[in-house]
Amino acid sequence: MTQQKIKVAIVGLGFGAEFIPIYQKHPNAIMYAICQRNEEKLNEIGDAFGIEKRYTDYAELLKDTEVDAIHINTPIQSHAEQSLAALRAGKHVACTVPMATTVEECRQIVEAVKETGKTYMMMETVIYSREFLFVKEMYEKGELGKLQFIRASHQQEMAGWPGYWEGLPPMHYATHCVGPVLALPKAQAEYVSCFGSGRIDENLISKYGSPFAIESCHIKLKDSDLSAEVTRSLFNTARQYRESFDVYGSKKTFEWTLIEHEDNVIHTGETPERVKTPDYAHLLPAEIQSFTQQGVYDSGDNQHLSFIQGSGHGGSHPHLVHEFLTALVENREPYPNAQQSANITCVGILAHESAMKGGEIIPLPDFTLA
Repeated sequence: MTQQKIKVAIVGLGFGAEFIPIYQKHPNAIMYAICQRNEEKLNEIGDAFGIEKRYTDYAELLKDTEVDAIHINTPIQSHAEQSLAALRAGKHVACTVPMATTVEECRQIVEAVKETGKTYMMMETVIYSREFLFVKEMYEKGELGKLQFIRASHQQEMAGWPGYWEGLPPMHYATHCVGPVLALPKAQAEYVSCFGSGRIDENLISKYGSPFAIESCHIKLKDSDLSAEVTRSLFNTARQYRESFDVYGSKKTFEWTLIEHEDNVIHTGETPERVKTPDYAHLLPAEIQSFTQQGVYDSGDNQHLSFIQGSGHGGSHPHLVHEFLTALVENREPYPNAQQSANITCVGILAHESAMKGGEIIPLPDFTLA
């Protein structure tokens, strides 16, 4: 591996702090700076990890010519604006999901990547989880046979999260279920049709004008005979947290367990078998392999709610960091790059629009023309 070092700044230190020690130990990174509006929190994290460069002002961080790449972990409403500012300041960008909240914002980011020549990667956890890597390995070895159908779900109770989540349309935060159904066949979504079902509390509806408890979307994959289905819920639906995907093949099928922490199921023909999902730390540099099993938020009262509910995001965090950094040092596109991230994100945005229109078929923009 090349010894090139990328100087990284992390913005947002709630969930974002999870990535600090991974960058510190990765052989291709220098964990250079952190940014947080709350100065007390900024100094607490900076002291804990020994990071000297600290910013409370994002605009000032972007003026720092030492910074090569920005990893954004701020509230979703800030993602597009901060990504665009970083790209235009000459920084590479890794951004937590979703890419943006509107189709136009996604288009602007794709265009900014083209204009600046900088790299953008949406840090979608599920497509680097051990479960996804397990199914991907089976598929690439030919064990699944021909892919016939893919289904995914992300069901979560968001009560108790920050206020901007209240009443959010379910499909506006759909990348955890859209990501795997597009990433496995390496496909783009062509068009969507989505239905809403049920009704959330009236005081929640007024926030975004979205009434649905659950949204369920069919996705037609471009240049493929495949379609996929994704289901999303955020409020007023009784169900244990679940980020899942099922992959139906002509030889074997993978189905996610119905109860968290139980073994998943592989059907060979009509014969089912419970399977232990292996870890994929061996794909990573030795320095960061331990982070597939543990992280900053693993002990005591320091756990982040997304990490608790998400069951550690399937060991994906070091894989995400490794993909981003190696793409930069190898001068190649990461997965998902800007165009792929826009396609994944806009499935959810346009799915909700479809649901509000009674299931109307809505085509995805062609971001390759941006």
